[in-house]
Amino acid sequence: MTRQDFCENDVVVPTVALVTDEPARILRYARDSFLAGVPVALVTLVEVRGGAARAVGAQMAVRGDGRYCGFVSGGCTEAAIAAEAVEALRNGRDRFLRLGEGSPFFDIVLPCGGGINLSIHILKNADPVGQVLSHLASRRPASLRYTPGSESMEFGGEGSRNQIGWFDGTFITRYQPVIRLLLCGRSVELATTAAVATAAGYQVEQMDPTIESNAFASKIDMFSAVALLFHDLDRELPLLQGALSSDSFYIGALGSRRTHEKRIALLRKHGFDDADIARIKAPIGIFDKARDASSIALSVIADIAVTRTLAQQGWAEG
Repeated sequence: MTRQDFCENDVVVPTVALVTDEPARILRYARDSFLAGVPVALVTLVEVRGGAARAVGAQMAVRGDGRYCGFVSGGCTEAAIAAEAVEALRNGRDRFLRLGEGSPFFDIVLPCGGGINLSIHILKNADPVGQVLSHLASRRPASLRYTPGSESMEFGGEGSRNQIGWFDGTFITRYQPVIRLLLCGRSVELATTAAVATAAGYQVEQMDPTIESNAFASKIDMFSAVALLFHDLDRELPLLQGALSSDSFYIGALGSRRTHEKRIALLRKHGFDDADIARIKAPIGIFDKARDASSIALSVIADIAVTRTLAQQGWAEG
């Protein structure tokens, strides 16, 4: 369906085109649809009242043919929201949609019992979305600024960490690069952890154990997690030194408590203080009694996920 084919008499049935809640994939779907000549709207969760399945800033992309992706609730209202977005596209005007508590749609009830407000913006220019995608591809945060008064959306640069939500009549949505997991080791745990991390949607890089400390550190940013899965402290040390000199939000190392005591002594000999050592999660993972590769992998990725959530709150709050 092109803009010329978009007719008021068309019967459109909302259909899931892509099952994802990854912001970059949602934005890419919106941009690609627009560039292909298909009318598309970007739906953004701009207010939560009470409980809600998604955080403020969650998005959907809805095309004029009813195909959509993304989530702004737990999946219970997305088809109805897509239908409302299609109607907005027909009318050619942005609009707001209120669901759940306080909504005129009595037949749409959110299971969490709360309420949500959504903005539906008809995309008129793909450049701002493209700029966000470019930033994310180069592992930089980015933001979009939506002003309902002018029905416009602009690229907001990297934005301030504490600017998410409404500011002077403009809604700011901030995006973070996908989590990168740098894995290093020579064990079956490495391959299994890499597989679980990939399934979780992380960008996984398996590092050569012989890489130099500075070179390793140069690959790490504040959106990166490091997991060292060695059974050899001497081999692990240069990489651990590199990780500790970086902004990584998670640094974990395999081994027992006794092994970690030896690790601490070794690090202190190399000039690291208690604050540095406290950054290391060891034994790695959410439970330290895991012995087989699958349990270790699940424990490590769950631990990173928890730490990631806390880190994201910090990134948002500044």
